[in-house]
Amino acid sequence: MQIKVCYFASLRETIGRAEDQLDLDDQALTAGDVWKLATQQDAMPDNILIAQNHDYIDAQTLINDGDEIAFFPPVTGG
Repeated sequence: MQIKVCYFASLRETIGRAEDQLDLDDQALTAGDVWKLATQQDAMPDNILIAQNHDYIDAQTLINDGDEIAFFPPVTGG
């Protein structure tokens, strides 16, 4: 299974890169699992937003081969 993982805004700076390409065994993975594998961190911060192929999801959503998963901090504006 191949997954593209993107990091935006302050996460890009914190993690030190804009994206990863993960080649994984075919297994059932959630977005939370992808965070752990890609960042080597056990826990995802509570306020992180997640998108799967440009649609918002939660950390328990199952990921599919070829998906693009994006992690980004909450967006504010005015």
